[in-house]
Amino acid sequence: MQISDIHQRLADLGALPAHSGRVVRAWLQGKPLDCGTRRQSSENFLPLSVRNGLPALSAELEQLASLRSEHPAADGSARLLVGLNDGQMVESVLLPRGGLCVSSQVGCAVGCLFCMTGKSGLLRQVSSAEIVAQVALARRFRPVKKVVFMGMGEPAHNLDNVLAAIDLLGTDGGIGHRNLVFSTVGDPRVFERLPQQRVKPALALSLHTSRADLREQLLPRAPKISPEELMELGEAYARHIGYPIQYQWTLLKGINDSQEEMDAILRLFKGKYAVLNLIPYNSLEGDNYERPDGERIVQMVRYLHSRGVLTKVRNSAGQDIDGGCGQLRARAVGAAPLTRAERIKIRQLQP
Repeated sequence: MQISDIHQRLADLGALPAHSGRVVRAWLQGKPLDCGTRRQSSENFLPLSVRNGLPALSAELEQLASLRSEHPAADGSARLLVGLNDGQMVESVLLPRGGLCVSSQVGCAVGCLFCMTGKSGLLRQVSSAEIVAQVALARRFRPVKKVVFMGMGEPAHNLDNVLAAIDLLGTDGGIGHRNLVFSTVGDPRVFERLPQQRVKPALALSLHTSRADLREQLLPRAPKISPEELMELGEAYARHIGYPIQYQWTLLKGINDSQEEMDAILRLFKGKYAVLNLIPYNSLEGDNYERPDGERIVQMVRYLHSRGVLTKVRNSAGQDIDGGCGQLRARAVGAAPLTRAERIKIRQLQP
């Protein structure tokens, strides 16, 4: 089901645009479709044919995204394993301060070496309605004021559905345009399409290294765009919308945390309307990557920040539950081993 199908279903029930708008807004807020408003009940606004058809429509929307399990963390976040209508699963993350990270694909085709989602490959696209349904589901738990497309999948590979979801969230969903964050490895289509949209989201670009050869190794199926070219494309969009680009840099010990990389960042970021997000690696079982020591991370931030690069450390939410993107789903389908926390709990229960 796509967003357009929901509007068509309501139209078939006899809903005018004003009626459809109210029903869709109620859904986006995680409320019953016939909840009405403080000033006007649904009986005094919605046609009888629409009211009679809402239970069946509500049941369909419920199946778009249903909670399979919730994994709260000490930092205030909560990872949600979300079931889709066909039995596939994706992950959403409730973030502190009203944020939500959503998935745009089941799996991912980019195959980043440091990402569990990439290890599963691409299984299917998530529809525009399924993307929005993750927001509706999350709003049953807490307010959502910001949505980031940084969950499972590469949004640029599902571009039409992601842009349709962003348009709805930025209008009827009541989310500020800069609080919608489109994250991508740098597909050229993104830079063509985003400036044309009614809702122009903020942009986060996966950089990870200043070296083109290393970036190709870490992101084996990403477009072959050099870091310099990627930043030029990002800079053009930043100037177009008047808002800085977030550049993502997953910190991998001994790989992209060297002094040479830091000096290259200074060259790349000079004069750019940009923010650098350093993301310490969230360790996976059975791989060869590690996050740098805390002291090294502090040194890097101080070095870059003192030389004019706005630098922030973005720890993945739910570190204490080993909840890196894709890990919940992988464990649910039996493709990943137990987490460190789960192993400790089992040892504690053993005689």
